[in-house]
Amino acid sequence: MQFKVPDMSCGHCAGVITKALQQLDADAMISIDLPAKTVTVESAHDRQTVAAALAEAGYPAH
Repeated sequence: MQFKVPDMSCGHCAGVITKALQQLDADAMISIDLPAKTVTVESAHDRQTVAAALAEAGYPAH
């Protein structure tokens, strides 16, 4: 599943997002494209749960 994260702008943002998603699902596969402001996640959790984790980390996603 892919998310557009408009507030993600730097490596620090990517690190916070990665940490939040790994806390949600340690086995998640996470790919971040900073220039495109997208996060691609392969997780056992559904889209809504992953989006909630991103929002809780301060990066609401679409």
